[in-house]
Amino acid sequence: MAAPLLGAPPLFRFHHSHFQVATWLVTHRSWCCAAELTRPEKDSFSVCQTAAAALKAKDPLEYPRRDDPDFRKWEEKEAEILKDIESIIYLTKEILHSDRYIDGERLSAEDEKVVVDKLLAHHPHSEAKIGSGLDSIMVDRHPQFRHSRCLFVVRTDGGWIDFSYQKCIRAYIRDKYPSHAERFIKEHFKRGSG
Repeated sequence: MAAPLLGAPPLFRFHHSHFQVATWLVTHRSWCCAAELTRPEKDSFSVCQTAAAALKAKDPLEYPRRDDPDFRKWEEKEAEILKDIESIIYLTKEILHSDRYIDGERLSAEDEKVVVDKLLAHHPHSEAKIGSGLDSIMVDRHPQFRHSRCLFVVRTDGGWIDFSYQKCIRAYIRDKYPSHAERFIKEHFKRGSG
């Protein structure tokens, strides 16, 4: 321990680390204490009390509680939905993001059947997308967003149009799980409910 300073006031007779703590306490008063020292006397509430009242007025933060029966029901339903859509999402991402298909290539008959039955059938505008009739499904670059690959409906009249697999899945979830759909979509789809 360092020798106390001779003739120094008792506050400064600390070991160096104690001196740092004492200095910090003196110079760094809490925000509430500093505010109270400067508030006008006629004010009936301190800044701290006003801040506390404002925080109490806000809705409490929602933290899921594992012991809450509603949260457990949500977790079970969320797991059910994830299990339900897992295989089609996996297949779609593999089609779009692997070298399984080159740009402009038509899907195999097996993949096409799955995409039509599990995705396109649920698209909110599937009839308009199919138009004159469905010839095939292909993978290609999006005409506006050249860095993105997407699925296209190739019509019997030779025309083709892209469709969003995420829109298809969101529509499927809304149809099959109406009471849990919006929460699931909000938590699991980046683009939300669009």
